[in-house]
Amino acid sequence: MRYIYMILIFTILCFIKASPLCFAQSSHILFSEENITLNSDRGLVNHLKLGPDMEMKNDGFGGYLYYYSDRWGNKHITNSIDHITQNLQKVNTTESVLYAKGPEQDTSEKSSPDSTRLADPEESSEESMNTDEHQKILSDPLEPINRVFFHFNDKLYFWFLKPVASGYKMVVPQPVRVGVRNFFHNVAFPVRFVNCLFQAKIDDAGVELSRFVVNTCVGLAGFVDVATKRLNYKRQEEDLGQTLGSYGVGPGIYINWPILGPSSLRDTFGSVGDAFLDPLNYIIPHTKYNISVKAYNGINETSLIIGDYEDLKRAAFDPYIATRNAYFQYRQNKIKE
Repeated sequence: MRYIYMILIFTILCFIKASPLCFAQSSHILFSEENITLNSDRGLVNHLKLGPDMEMKNDGFGGYLYYYSDRWGNKHITNSIDHITQNLQKVNTTESVLYAKGPEQDTSEKSSPDSTRLADPEESSEESMNTDEHQKILSDPLEPINRVFFHFNDKLYFWFLKPVASGYKMVVPQPVRVGVRNFFHNVAFPVRFVNCLFQAKIDDAGVELSRFVVNTCVGLAGFVDVATKRLNYKRQEEDLGQTLGSYGVGPGIYINWPILGPSSLRDTFGSVGDAFLDPLNYIIPHTKYNISVKAYNGINETSLIIGDYEDLKRAAFDPYIATRNAYFQYRQNKIKE
């Protein structure tokens, strides 16, 4: 019975530990070029109107999300208008017309030289070459297997993780849950600090060290993020996967691990390396207690982002592709920072 308990706890931990990355991050950066191209190829988006009905929201990462509808009333979402215009031009070089009207402009479908643009064949060819090059970076030779694991993780989230996190959310007030998240982020300081040094980001390493000292001494062991609120010292999100990427190591192939969620070959090795820098693995060496603590952290994190993954699924034509593109786009952006 003891072994069954340990296996169950380990399974829960592995899944919920990845949930903030799999669900929260993915829901903020939803559609990249490939997904909109897929929609266009199937005839779902070949006439787009960006008018008063378009919504723009902050994505939480310094950018914006654009919610819009096509002429059939289908809802779509993207994080870049440029992605929309570039991909719509590749649908049909003679019939695809894009109307891009702002809120103050006339919202009728009458075209004008400024609001109508027909794709140029040579430009479309060049964009196709760029897309092909992009696809080499987003290599997904394991897609059939990855899709199976994606659906497995999807059911695990809706059937187990979400109900547990929802119940926890009803019992524990949000300020307490935010404090718990701050505490675990503070404990993981060595992972971020060391990787800042690996990338020669001395200033960022200094910020991380200052954050740790201030939040530990003044912020009740990290439960209160004093460094951000008072000193505007923001957390530097660095890990070994980003470090390898900064030195030119490509992502390799896309891997959607069962329970663990989206990753890549590079980031998988990076996660293993980061585990050796995680203080929890030394503070709590006993396996079952270590797993229990991390499981609680995962449930707490998930309780703060319930609804994000659901929004992704509702907005995406193909949730698997949206999640895959969101993951890679997020990781590439973090490496470039």
